Amino acid sequence: MRIGQLAEATGTTTKTLRFYEESGLLPPAERLASGYRDYTEDAVGRIGFIHRGQAAGLTLAQIRQILEIREHGQTPCSHVQGLLGQRLGELDAQISELLALRETISQLHEKASKPEPDSCSADQVCRYI
Repeated sequence: MRIGQLAEATGTTTKTLRFYEESGLLPPAERLASGYRDYTEDAVGRIGFIHRGQAAGLTLAQIRQILEIREHGQTPCSHVQGLLGQRLGELDAQISELLALRETISQLHEKASKPEPDSCSADQVCRYI
């Protein structure tokens, strides 16, 4: 299938597909006599895998590692488990930071709900922040 057909089938753009190919995420397509790329049906599944990896928060470099492990005839399951565990740790840290930020903003919001404009000097700009 041509690049436009693959893009449509996978919900992506031709530019993205060219980038995937240049980055080693997608094997180089065969070329027709006209010079057009000719992708196999396998490319649809591979791009689906790339999209699922991105949806799980993996980087393209991490996704490439997984693909390389598979291409060398090994199952990448333990590697994927490690990456997902790492991602969970990152998410937990982000959630903690967001909860702390939410608490700070909640306190500021509460203070700002009882405005006292006369007690706010010009050099403070706004005493609630």
